[in-house]
Amino acid sequence: MANFALRLPSTNFRSFSISASSNGAAPGNHIGKSQNGGPVILELPLDKIRRPLLRTRANDPNKVQELMDSIKQIGLQVPIDVLEVDGVYYGFSGCHRYEAHQRLGLPTIRCKVRRGTKETLRHHLR
Repeated sequence: MANFALRLPSTNFRSFSISASSNGAAPGNHIGKSQNGGPVILELPLDKIRRPLLRTRANDPNKVQELMDSIKQIGLQVPIDVLEVDGVYYGFSGCHRYEAHQRLGLPTIRCKVRRGTKETLRHHLR
């Protein structure tokens, strides 16, 4: 969240602040809470994320290594997308970032979690 103060030289104006959040949350909300039912950012254990499409493609080892180097230096910059259905988390993207975390031995990964129905899950599995 960023806070900005605008101060104008005239005495007719007052100072005020503007708050914004890059995750779409209303100002003052904490990460992990969503008032509007939209996605939330959570740190989830790797072993709690099911990867149903894991065996359908191989990751580029060079890209995984580059991500590992970057994550060691500056941390994960973009959370992986995760679908939560009935309390179970499913990951369909972020394969290279997920593998980089695994190979680094990190227990958790930052995720953008959105809730879905079983029908949404079936759609992703097609």
